[in-house]
Amino acid sequence: MNNPPIQPSPSLAPSESLSSVLGQAEHVQVLVEQSALELSTVNSVLEQEVGVQANSPEVQQALVQSQAVEEKVQDASDKLALVTQALEEEIRERHAMGAELALVTQQEQLARHAALHDALTGLPNRTLFHDRLEHGLAQARRHELALAVMFLDLDGFKQVNDTYGHDVGDAVLQTVAERLTENTRDDDTVSRLGGDEFLYLLMGATDEQSVANLAQKIVNRIQVPCQLSVGEIRVQLSIGVALFPKHGETAEALIKAADTAMYLAKRDRSGYTFAK
Repeated sequence: MNNPPIQPSPSLAPSESLSSVLGQAEHVQVLVEQSALELSTVNSVLEQEVGVQANSPEVQQALVQSQAVEEKVQDASDKLALVTQALEEEIRERHAMGAELALVTQQEQLARHAALHDALTGLPNRTLFHDRLEHGLAQARRHELALAVMFLDLDGFKQVNDTYGHDVGDAVLQTVAERLTENTRDDDTVSRLGGDEFLYLLMGATDEQSVANLAQKIVNRIQVPCQLSVGEIRVQLSIGVALFPKHGETAEALIKAADTAMYLAKRDRSGYTFAK
């Protein structure tokens, strides 16, 4: 019997290649089993036709050889079945390993995200902000660019917690976080520092006026009443702004300068103030 050759598929991925080989092995097994059945049928017919007239040694030898071929084909079929079973087990194991690897990868990504983001708001946390600020400073020094760090603090937030409870306070913080990200460009970073304090990294700050415009825009957006389950809650925001390199050349110096400026803005009720 002339069966078509089995062509490998080297371009497939390992699991896909195994599945392809398994499919071909099952196809060959079917062909071999059919061949064994056909040989068995032919041998039975020959034995019945020859019967007692099969005195010729040549005829007897031919029958013996034909039966031997039948046994070999059947043996090949049995061995191929074992190979097919082994392939099936290998595919199951690889699928299981693939699923386990995907789960581990997902868990690692979730753990990495949790380590670098605030659990309540989903914003980058202090660690991620410092990393991005250091990276931004390196770019600013290399290309002689400016950047700004803004320190943001909600005014009277403690009263919200005391009056309505921490669940409402958390809802306010989440609303504030969403509004802050509305004004964030791809190169910028908004971070929750902790409590009701936030940090804003503004890359490529061209001049003080453009930064001032953004700060005022943020102040206006935050003071829009929050629509919550207990009704409208209005919060105010104070922002301190520090520019690189004018107000500091390191991450620590810029954050400290912005923090100090924020307290000046809170004292003067000016909305925002630049570092001195």
